[in-house]
Amino acid sequence: MSVETPARPARPPRNLPLRRLLPMVVKAPLEGLTDVARAARGEIVRLDVGPFRPYLLSHPDHLQHALRADWTSYLRKGMFWKPVERLLGDSVIGDGPGWAASRKVLQPLFTARYVASLTDDMAATIDRGLDELTPDVPIDAMEEMNRIVTRAVVSVFFGDRISPREAEVLGAAYTTANTALPFRIALPFVPDRVPLPGDRRFMEARQTIDDVIYPLIRQARKERSDGPDIISALVRARDDEGRELTELNLRDDLASIYGAATETAAVALTWLWPILHDHPDVAARLYAEIDEVTGDGPVGADTLPRLRYLDTVLRETMRLYPAGWAMPRMVTRTHEIGGVTLKAGSQVLISPYITHRLDEFWPDPLTFDPTRFEGDREKRHRYSYLPFGAGPHLCLGQHLFFIEAPLLIAGLLKRFRPELVTEAPFPVQPAGTLRSRKKIEMILRRVTT
Repeated sequence: MSVETPARPARPPRNLPLRRLLPMVVKAPLEGLTDVARAARGEIVRLDVGPFRPYLLSHPDHLQHALRADWTSYLRKGMFWKPVERLLGDSVIGDGPGWAASRKVLQPLFTARYVASLTDDMAATIDRGLDELTPDVPIDAMEEMNRIVTRAVVSVFFGDRISPREAEVLGAAYTTANTALPFRIALPFVPDRVPLPGDRRFMEARQTIDDVIYPLIRQARKERSDGPDIISALVRARDDEGRELTELNLRDDLASIYGAATETAAVALTWLWPILHDHPDVAARLYAEIDEVTGDGPVGADTLPRLRYLDTVLRETMRLYPAGWAMPRMVTRTHEIGGVTLKAGSQVLISPYITHRLDEFWPDPLTFDPTRFEGDREKRHRYSYLPFGAGPHLCLGQHLFFIEAPLLIAGLLKRFRPELVTEAPFPVQPAGTLRSRKKIEMILRRVTT
């Protein structure tokens, strides 16, 4: 689809004044901004926070322009990006001087073919994690999903260099860091020197991540392995001038991609359980497909392509609850988009959570309906669905997600039927990733034959 904006004079954007914005930020910021974008039918809205006045972009045409066609004018910098930089530094996930070189090194390790070659090993690891689940007692869904996902991807990243205990510590530290960010995200204009709730927990979690990752980097450098794990590949990598990546470069890249690989899957899987509880027809069809496709055998590489309904359920879950809910950008040159002039230095907020709820592109957008993803997907605007981002920053881990997530879901539902303990509703918490404000607890009942 074209991303050309209509030939019309530039005009002021819609404005959301502080008196409306402040209560929204305190109570339910993401839900409130979604209502604003839907009412504006995707037009650009300016959020008035006194001297800090970012733009909200939600229309797929505008996103295609900002994330692909003119992406160098919308860089991952500025106030909105500060909380991410505090955790991940100058890495493949940002737009600093090293991101292009890091992505060039990492891209071959995240292709569909390469990731598929890891399926059987991941399936075995996930099975061992599922065997440790305790039935008939309440469990924290996010905690258990994170534990199993972390174990599944840890060998992909670190080989056999990391112990199960270190993996658990690393996973818990990422959880703490992400859940400590809401105030920094909601108030990005507050200087780092001014303490906010969550700052101490965040700094302690970041130190824990460093305490695990730096020794692994030093160990990998001593070994100089030619193995396929990601840390070995990064140690072997050279920049454009033939130099090794610094320890800080390696730390930032590993922290970025490891966090993305674990958080995205764990968050999406956690949201799935209340969805299945609220939609017993979807759950019944999903159970039937898994039973039919897998039978008495294991879930593995040969079964995944046949779990078609599970694929649509996952994609619809990621529509309503994209883990990467925010894609902040800073405008680098003054130009016009959607009839609105954006000045260089302006801050822009892009949110898949919001775009995925626009009525013009998603009929009945608040309803969970996996059949949206059946049939011809080309009829949908390409930039109306972007749970893994888009353009040059398209998430490297999307192929990994569509292997680890269905392996875990199918393996769990072969063994158990989940019963939700926590009562709805589940308001979203726009932290580092899109979590529930309330703990989601469930009881697993063994499947009887």
